Amino acid sequence: MTRKLMWFFLIALALLTLYNIVSALSNLAVLFNPLFTPLTTLLAFVFVLLHASLRWNWRAALTLFAISFVVSLAYESLGVATGLVYGPYHYTAKLGPKFLGLVPYIIPAAWFMMMYPSLVIAERIAPRAAGWPRGLSVAAIGGLVMTAWDVVMDPMMVRGEHWVWEAGGPYFGIPLQNYWGWWLTVFSVFLVNWLATRRANLPLRDQDDRLAVVSYSLIGLSNVCIALAPDVVQQVGGAGLAGLFAMAPWAIVGWLQARARSSPIPQ
Repeated sequence: MTRKLMWFFLIALALLTLYNIVSALSNLAVLFNPLFTPLTTLLAFVFVLLHASLRWNWRAALTLFAISFVVSLAYESLGVATGLVYGPYHYTAKLGPKFLGLVPYIIPAAWFMMMYPSLVIAERIAPRAAGWPRGLSVAAIGGLVMTAWDVVMDPMMVRGEHWVWEAGGPYFGIPLQNYWGWWLTVFSVFLVNWLATRRANLPLRDQDDRLAVVSYSLIGLSNVCIALAPDVVQQVGGAGLAGLFAMAPWAIVGWLQARARSSPIPQ
């Protein structure tokens, strides 16, 4: 049942992504467009949670989610309140209710929906060492894989007025500190998760890691195509191309390294 649900949410995500891409590149007015961001997040979130439960088990999947939720929300709240971590910014009302009036609740879910496939890719790419070298390398590479997404996502969402950078910056009005903050957030989550689970020595079950790479690619491709849409290409088209070149190598290498029947990965 879990496997069937996982496929349902992945197919639904793929269809929504296709619709977003066709609508964006055709410059069509999309009905209920404000719903697409939360709907995409929901579909991807449920898919990765189900995939993680099949790849490890429910306890490990929920552990990663809990760690990513707490750490990302803490970093984001600190960032909005003080300007530390990412640079001075604030969220608008477009993403719904906010934690302590600072960070929309959808944000930690969005972190998790891309953190998990980034972790899967990093585990496949990182040197197959053991112990601390393994934990640190996966966390460091995973941070790069995840941050590649923000190269296209952040400029696009800023243009859509989902959040505002108060001091501006050299990259489409975004401070470069933001990308260091992204890497640090993901690195922290993956390192804490490794510390929490390394003694469990979780065996990978019969689950295709390429599906996680697909989810990473679908989200990225949707953002890239929206950034290249005719009505916005002059403003954020460069970010779309930059995001494509930032994400594509990770997706390609991750796909090539993943196997339909996963071999054990060192902890």
